Amino acid sequence: MAYAKSISTHVRAFSYEDAFISDTNWVRILSLLDKHPKELLNKAHPDYQLNIKGTEAGTGSWVKLLKNNPHLMKAPIAVKGDKAVFCESPTDIYKL
Repeated sequence: MAYAKSISTHVRAFSYEDAFISDTNWVRILSLLDKHPKELLNKAHPDYQLNIKGTEAGTGSWVKLLKNNPHLMKAPIAVKGDKAVFCESPTDIYKL
């Protein structure tokens, strides 16, 4: 967040838990990232290990999983216009 705010004063931050992100918006974000929903998940998280590991499902099911379990995200996502970056390191924000 600090890196983003150092680049621009027009930064709006939302926590995954507090922001409602619709299925449609998740699909758009995933498209911008060019990633499968499973790639965004923290596979070391106990909930992932107990409930999800080894699961194969369609993209729609993974989107619903992201939407309903935001605590499983391994990193924040930054979106600016038609670009999105999965910020696995703080400096990834500069890719926007």
